[in-house]
Amino acid sequence: MHTDCLYVAGGENDGIHRSLRSAEVYDPNKNRWSIICEMSTAMVPFIGVVYEGKWFLKGLGSHRQVLSELYQPETDRWYPVYDGMVAGWRNPSTSMNGHLYALECKDGCKLRVYDEATDSWSKHIDSKMHLGNSKALEAAALLPLNGKLCIIRNNMSISVVDVSKSDDSRSGAPAEHLWETISGKGQLKTLVTNFLSGLAGRNRVKHHIVHCQVLQA
Repeated sequence: MHTDCLYVAGGENDGIHRSLRSAEVYDPNKNRWSIICEMSTAMVPFIGVVYEGKWFLKGLGSHRQVLSELYQPETDRWYPVYDGMVAGWRNPSTSMNGHLYALECKDGCKLRVYDEATDSWSKHIDSKMHLGNSKALEAAALLPLNGKLCIIRNNMSISVVDVSKSDDSRSGAPAEHLWETISGKGQLKTLVTNFLSGLAGRNRVKHHIVHCQVLQA
């Protein structure tokens, strides 16, 4: 998060009380793990995002009910969340420049934007290019990179969305013109696609991406 530390929370074990409330933080400057405040409810998180300096988690409780909580590092406290942000929140998602984004379609052809003023996911950025419902075309990750959003699919295709222009009324650009597929775009395409293809192996259509992350030096 903004504290430049690594946070982990929740999960499950093999004991009687399988869902966990525990949470810890790793400080790379001190090379040390520390215990922080426990979550208010035991949870197995399946989605998380940092938004406005808070860590939001959504997952399943001990009775398989859907739960949501937020963590505030300044106060070391967890709070249950019931608002429209978590109600419409789905994976993959990410935050960038103070905005929260998620994918509307399975193939990542449409973005949803959280509108804090109305507490809803009422804004959309639509490419108007539906690709299909196959597993190979399913969007596996949504990542911010150099001020744009990258949508990475299981078949290694990557779409880049310049979301900064979506709020610029002066540009006058239709939403679909904000989208670009980097396939065949030279060095960037070769670097990213070859790397992901190497991870997936020769039968890449039969595989799916588990996790992607942007590393910045």
